[in-house]
Amino acid sequence: MAGDSGLLGSSAETGLSASLPGRQLRAGEKGEAAVGLTRRGKGTKLMVVTEGAGLPVGLHLDSAQKGEVTLAQTALETVRVQPPRGRPRARPKHLVADKGYDSRSFRCYLRQRGIAHTIPPIRRRGRRRPGRPIQADLIRDASRWIIARTNAWLQNYRRVLVRHERLLTTYRAFVVLACVMTTLAALLR
Repeated sequence: MAGDSGLLGSSAETGLSASLPGRQLRAGEKGEAAVGLTRRGKGTKLMVVTEGAGLPVGLHLDSAQKGEVTLAQTALETVRVQPPRGRPRARPKHLVADKGYDSRSFRCYLRQRGIAHTIPPIRRRGRRRPGRPIQADLIRDASRWIIARTNAWLQNYRRVLVRHERLLTTYRAFVVLACVMTTLAALLR
């Protein structure tokens, strides 16, 4: 028994009981940045703002647990388009979105920023909404496929389709790289 005392150090030297080794303990980090629960598991939402031809001009990554309307507002604030002369444009002229973005708060946000929008209303049962009914612009509404095509272009890249990176900055770098490669491929056509 006398030969076993020198292996781990005595409890008087480390300040810990004999059952713990002499190292610092710290709480492990729970989850990763911008990862939230979904119906199918965990995930990260990628919100992309495109111009008329489908080239990405703004993006936002966040937890999949948050609502798309609040994420769309932060994605719209990332838009910076440099014209040939003058200040960069930070506000699109017109926004086309699907029924998932139909909310009074989002429409008010767009109205305050001076952005015209085409968002088809959700057909709700029961009482009608008070106020003027929302008129859908069928021609602009038919152009929603452009954002779906842009998302398909971005999901051609394996690192964007499935997030393997723990750090959000690394994943964001891959998403930005995919946006740059998509833009270059479209410009070279």
